[in-house]
Amino acid sequence: MPETNPLAQSSASAEVVSKTTLPIAGLQVDIYGLSELPANATSISCLWLHHPRLRTKDMMAYIANASLSAFHSSSTAPTTRGLIAVAFDQRNHGSRIIDPVGNESWKKGNKTHAQDMFGTVSGTMLDTTHLLDALEGYLFGAGDGPGAAAGGQQRRIDQNMVLGISLGGHSAWQLMFAEPRVNAGVMVIGCPDYMNIMQSRAELEKLQTSTADNKAMFLGSKDFPDALIAACKKYDPKGILFGTRPISSPVPASEQDRIRPLLDSKIRGKRFQVLSGRIDKLVPYSAAAPFLEFFKDAVGTWYKDGGVSVEDIVYDKTGHTFSDDMKKDALRFILETVAVADDSAKAASSKI
Repeated sequence: MPETNPLAQSSASAEVVSKTTLPIAGLQVDIYGLSELPANATSISCLWLHHPRLRTKDMMAYIANASLSAFHSSSTAPTTRGLIAVAFDQRNHGSRIIDPVGNESWKKGNKTHAQDMFGTVSGTMLDTTHLLDALEGYLFGAGDGPGAAAGGQQRRIDQNMVLGISLGGHSAWQLMFAEPRVNAGVMVIGCPDYMNIMQSRAELEKLQTSTADNKAMFLGSKDFPDALIAACKKYDPKGILFGTRPISSPVPASEQDRIRPLLDSKIRGKRFQVLSGRIDKLVPYSAAAPFLEFFKDAVGTWYKDGGVSVEDIVYDKTGHTFSDDMKKDALRFILETVAVADDSAKAASSKI
């Protein structure tokens, strides 16, 4: 199974925007677009960028540049709202590397591949939540931070989005289910069902615990131990909603009653965009398909009142890559989400 760079086929023609690198709450963080914030912008949208496995935060620069350039050139962008993008190295990557083998697959000699990768995925989600608590204070402070507005106006980050690719797509799914402050996500070649994607990968690598005779034994085996199953039930979308049970779609009424409170607490009112390659072998669409079938049916029928929107786009002749077509759709989704931020804030205020 070749290790490809999902960003290799993406063009990098966007205008370059400013980048400020700061130590924030113990992490080295790149913030894009501070210098370009409109002088009167007091409401700030933030796009969190989660990079792929074996890559670094620096590789997300062109996505930050493309997103912010598109926003700045938009004729409808209000002068009272700004957009920034934020990237940091995931655990055991880039400036945080402690064990190179820990990022490799079973086939490349890492016996704890499933645990190690999940640790990075859930760790990225937790790191983002940690930074969400701190970022505004570091950037804007009491009007004297590096992104403070002129004239002493107080800036607030009132909208958060996430875009994650591959490994970052997995963590973006987890963040959408974990963090109420993140209301929109672009999941690029990622998967909401960690147990299923690793079962698929184990079969591809022909692990002894995933052969035809032992397939039912994979979950709970040395390659996917019980502690990892428990972590999936805590953090992973499919695990949260269904545990190790198979997903049935449409779900019966009794299951709807059980799942509805979970959806209310995790994703009510959120926007999802899922971008997948039809010929992706590393993160095959088939691994996510059962969950996505359930998810789209739920938000379109019995959970329609939850106000959740889902775009599920599969690109023909596209493998494990963030293609230019995917980037165009992602940019559209991001700009549409920023455009409704003020409407959402007004609706929330009127309810209060």
